[in-house]
Formats: sequence, C-alpha cells, structure tokens
Amino acid sequence: MTAAFEINPNIKVIIPAFNEADSIANVVNGLPDVVSEIIVVNNNSSDSTSKNAVSAGATVLSEPRKGYGYACLCGMNYIAQQSEPPDIIVFIDGDYSDYPEELTKVVKPILKDNIDFVIGARVKRLREDGSMTPQQIFGNWLATSLMKLFFGATYTDLGPFRAIKYDKLLELQMEDKTYGWTVEMQLKALKKKLTYTEVPVRYKKRIGVSKVSGTVKGSIFAGVKILGWIFKYSLK
Repeated sequence: MTAAFEINPNIKVIIPAFNEADSIANVVNGLPDVVSEIIVVNNNSSDSTSKNAVSAGATVLSEPRKGYGYACLCGMNYIAQQSEPPDIIVFIDGDYSDYPEELTKVVKPILKDNIDFVIGARVKRLREDGSMTPQQIFGNWLATSLMKLFFGATYTDLGPFRAIKYDKLLELQMEDKTYGWTVEMQLKALKKKLTYTEVPVRYKKRIGVSKVSGTVKGSIFAGVKILGWIFKYSLK
C-alpha cells in the first residue's frame, strides 16, 4: 500500500436504487467528502429517483434490467471505462437505512490495516427496533452459520454497506444479477483468501417498503438465491 493511497485514497460509491425518490438525496448528501464519485444506478425506477439523485450531485446511470446485482454490475462497468481506477469501492443501499456518514468507519480497516474487504455489520445493539424483519434476522443467521460450518468463515452479517479494494473486487469476477450479490461476494472472498473483517454500524428503519424483505415473494426468492450460492460453493 502506497503512502498516497493512505493519505488521499480514490474512493467511489455505488448505490443501486429502485424507487428510492424519498431517500436517495439523503444518502448522497450524507456521504463524506473523502468520496471522489457517487454513482447511483437507477434500476428501472418509476418515480423521481434519477432526478433527485442528479440534484444531489450524484452520477446517475440507468440499468433497466431489474435486479440488485444488475445494478451493481452496471456501476462496475462504468468504473472500468474510466482512465484512473479507484482504490476502493463502497456499496451502500439507497433506502437510507444505513448511516452514510459511517463510510469512514467502514473503509478504515482498508486504509489503516491493509484489509481487503470490510462488511458493515448490523449488530443488534446498534439497530433501531424494527429496522430488520424477523426473516432478515433469521436469514442472516442461517447464511452466516452455514458459511462458518462449510468454510470456517467468521461473518455475522450479509450487510449491504461494504467496502472492498477495487483490484480485489475485480478478482472476484462477480456475476449474480439479483439477490445473491452480497453472499456471492463473501463466498468468493473466502475462496480467493482475501483478508476481511466486519465493523459494527448503526442501522435504522428504511424509507419506503423493502423490495426484498417487505414481500413474501422477495423474501423467498432472496433466501433461495443465498442458499443456492452457499451450497454451490460447498460442493466445489
């Protein structure tokens, strides 16, 4: 790690957003000035998500194919076309459930300890009551327990607020298009033997209704995708 990287890192943020008009400006405006570019990927929204993100100062991309992974991959493709690659990529949701100002906390292990990959863990003591549904809590426990059983992982959460060195992210060759994105990243980080850690972050009730945990269909589909990735890698 170079001194320049420690002093003035090039950090870009990717925010997948589907109908987050009421929250997206809060997320963009809450991110600290250390970020060099905020990229909001409008994932086929039917509201003013794109307009509000532009007004807040974000770069806005359009990904008409609905899916969390599609949106993240769109943001990565945009960054790959730039002449100067970033040092760190941060992912955060557009619903304002995370505290964007805590980005400095999430990237700190990369900057100070040369860690490759950091997850913002939504620990119980820092979560607002009702901010995670029972199915989310159970799903996180099940997924991380299985990763511990099969791979010896120390993950406690599949939190979407996460930071990773850009070159390490490229090594993972991410491919999931929908709800399996977060667990795919964590599984591939294990397979690639990346150094990783979790930092506790605050978490609050999101603005609007969750597209995943807020519906029975979304919860089931997400669960199937997450377990599918885990069992796929356990057989390799």
